[in-house]
Amino acid sequence: MKRLLFLMVLSLMACDNGKGVYIADSSGNLNLVNIVSENQLWDGQLGEEIRNVMAKDAEGLPQKEPLYKLRHIPTNAFTGFAKKNRTFLKFELAKQNNITFVKDSFARPQLGVFIKGKNKNELVDIFKNNQEKILNSINKTEIEEKWRRINKSLDKDTEIQKSLGVSIKFPTAYRYAKESNDDFVWLRKEIDRGSMEIFIYQIPISRIENDNSVISNIVKIRDSIGKANVPGPRPDTYMITEEAYMPYLYETKIDGKFAYETRGTWVVKGAFMGGPFLNYAIRDEANDRFVVIEGIVYKPTAEKRNNIFEIEAIAKSLKF
Repeated sequence: MKRLLFLMVLSLMACDNGKGVYIADSSGNLNLVNIVSENQLWDGQLGEEIRNVMAKDAEGLPQKEPLYKLRHIPTNAFTGFAKKNRTFLKFELAKQNNITFVKDSFARPQLGVFIKGKNKNELVDIFKNNQEKILNSINKTEIEEKWRRINKSLDKDTEIQKSLGVSIKFPTAYRYAKESNDDFVWLRKEIDRGSMEIFIYQIPISRIENDNSVISNIVKIRDSIGKANVPGPRPDTYMITEEAYMPYLYETKIDGKFAYETRGTWVVKGAFMGGPFLNYAIRDEANDRFVVIEGIVYKPTAEKRNNIFEIEAIAKSLKF
């Protein structure tokens, strides 16, 4: 009996990647990044550069909110439970300059970025030269973690598949807010002091890609969709793009297909309502269309960064 128990313990410990080492579950809030370094580095130029890049204002929000919340951990305190945090950047002075991206080094899932430099200036340069890769890696890690959490309470997307020929992952907290048709699907989630809305629809490729500017076309399309499908609280009120601020436009990929990513703010024409939106127009050349998935947040005076991030994760789960 004792031998059996011993073998069971060994089988639990011998698991991941053939390493024969038990790896604990990681922990930490979404979009919280831990910075591990000596205090003098965090209080100096390196810490300032890290804050400028990683805690800068998130784009497309109506008020200032950081891209990531940062927590500094002194090097000598990076032990035990502190090593279980899901994302961390560890800086240290060394004989050689180096940057290494490591998965699941102390917990799982986990992203660790180890940055070594010969001196303080070298550490700053390595971080600055790799900031885009660092941000993309953290975003990918956080999206995957959000998917993992969504999968725990996954709703059915049968109506979306039937209407538009695509599937997405969204939690049961959402409900269908409007009867689906071949052109427009509307999901809603009630949140404290407001709501989150997700719209999915399709348009011909020529409506976005023509002789006019792409961003102007996207704004015109979302305004026409808002007028036709997203009414405000009173008659003759409806959702439009905030005219005072031009949205941010990027190029990306979803399910391996080219997509335009647009971030900005929306308002209700004729009513005092507004908030941020995130729009993805995904090119489906085989069907001569863009599939558009957009989310908006209405949450007056409250932080919205993590709500928009949830919409990003749901949108990036889209599959044709």
